[in-house]
Amino acid sequence: MTSVGVVTPFWLDRPPAEALDIAVAADEAGFGALWIGEMATFDAFALAVAVGMRTSSISLRVGPLAVGVRSPVALALGLSTVVAVTGRRASLALGASSPRIVSEWHGRPFEPVLQMRSCVRETRALLNGNRLHGFRLQQPVPGTSISVAAFGPAMMRVAAAEGDEVVLNLVSADHVAEVSRSLGSLVRVPPPIAVWIPAALDPDAAALQQMRSQLAIYLAPPGYGEMFTALGHGALVERARAGESRASLASDIPLSLLEAVGAIGSASDICRRVSAYFSAGASHVGLVPVTASDPAGRQLLTTLSPLLTKGLT
Repeated sequence: MTSVGVVTPFWLDRPPAEALDIAVAADEAGFGALWIGEMATFDAFALAVAVGMRTSSISLRVGPLAVGVRSPVALALGLSTVVAVTGRRASLALGASSPRIVSEWHGRPFEPVLQMRSCVRETRALLNGNRLHGFRLQQPVPGTSISVAAFGPAMMRVAAAEGDEVVLNLVSADHVAEVSRSLGSLVRVPPPIAVWIPAALDPDAAALQQMRSQLAIYLAPPGYGEMFTALGHGALVERARAGESRASLASDIPLSLLEAVGAIGSASDICRRVSAYFSAGASHVGLVPVTASDPAGRQLLTTLSPLLTKGLT
């Protein structure tokens, strides 16, 4: 069973409140799930509550959130609040994030592999209503799905053993196939794979520039850089890790890299790309709407929803 959802993006050149407009557009278009991550705009749990109050039925998938930033108690409280206040179905996703976000912004040690296993187990126990370290949720959410964003073999082993789902961001279909094979070798019944991909319907120069500027942020962080290197763009990764500016890097990102990790072109082109990810082993694709020339991604979402629902889910 495959499904297509929508991701609230982190476009640096767009108003943060556009995330709410995207949520409404996704809900009205009939998508079944909305991913709500976190970077430098809104707190993810607060945004999820706001989305729940503005939409009618779309389920909420909060994260991936940096595993080193919140404790299991904070994660359980946040998810419980979203469900209690909105009355909406919600799930949780955890990931490594990056040393800059975890250590520089939040002042926490960046040790995601060491932290992930215990965090997933303890958060799951709390959401199920168990008492842990003297704390128990007053409004537990038993059976909550917890996904794990995984890059690299160590985190992949944790995700395979502990996660209800593995989440991949900005990856090629070939990388999804590699992860699918890796998970199959680690556990007898591997967790399903969800993948986030930027999507642009008939993109113009502004849309492509938006994609390039955002992708430049991901060239340096661990995991992402290695994947882009494997795609043949190691020189860009080296420049990013040497401290070159985002604007300079973005200007040199080729269209081929955008196409390798996204879905660009006509509605038929985008559907074929989504289908390629499913064929590679993904069970869920989260579309990240490119909004530079399509406010809130409304045209993209309203055009694609009936096609994806009819042909791919």
